Parts: sequence; C-alpha cells; structure tokens
Amino acid sequence: MESGTATNSNMTIGKLRIARKQLQTYEAGGMGEGTLFCVMGPSQLQALLRTTEVTSSDYNTVKALVNGEINTFLGINFIISNLLTVASNIRDCFVWEREGMLLAMGSEIAVDVGPRRDKRNSTQVYVSGSFGSVRMWEEKVCRIKCDETV
Repeated sequence: MESGTATNSNMTIGKLRIARKQLQTYEAGGMGEGTLFCVMGPSQLQALLRTTEVTSSDYNTVKALVNGEINTFLGINFIISNLLTVASNIRDCFVWEREGMLLAMGSEIAVDVGPRRDKRNSTQVYVSGSFGSVRMWEEKVCRIKCDETV
C-alpha cells in the first residue's frame, strides 16, 4: 500500500502520520504496544533529527539528540538500514505492523564446532541458516517514498 504522500521531500512527520492513519484504517497499529515498525535509511534519520518535534523533550520523552538516534516516535519503532531500494535518489521506506509480515526459515540453523587442522588446531565455529520474510497482509504494510536529495 502506498502512503500517498509527495516524493519531493525526505522523511517527514507528516509522512509518518499519513502512513499510521492508513494502517489504522485497516485496523492495524492499535492492537498493542510497540507493534508498528519503520525501516528507513540514514538520510531519513537525519531528516527526522532536523525536526523540532522529534528532538525536543517538550514533544518527545526520548531525547533523540543525546545519542543521535530515534528509537520510537508516534508509537513506531525505527530500524535503520542501507539495504533499502534506491532509484533516482528516491528511497523506499516501509512501515508495517508486526502481524503484517512473516519470517520464514528455509533451513534450520546448523552449528558446527571443531578444530581446523590448517590453523594449528584453532577452534572454528560455523553457523548457517536460510531466512526470508514476506508481506502477509497488504493492508498492514505501507511504503513511503523519500527523496534523499532534499
């Protein structure tokens, strides 16, 4: 689901409010504490840190400028990632409810601990697994387009 906001700006509080409203339209985001998540890039984090509502203790109980990060705002938990799609300086950011996404395991976690003969019998720990995620409910995932040149 698209957030329906203009792409000629970076992340704004208005975009987050619209995404939250759209999720609540489909009865998402109100079922429990900390069920909404937003994944965004470092540029979007910097854009939010430039707003008074996020950094001021008058609006927000978390002092964002102390650590230079935002944990939660508007009931949304933030995740910073550089793995999001960027096309023509427009980054796709996503807001979702926990129940809207599903984690799938392609294979169980395999662990192998043993000596390496080529490294003077140093102990080697090897862990592997196959994981993925998928959107389960279209209505509980919202995409926000952010212009990183602004």
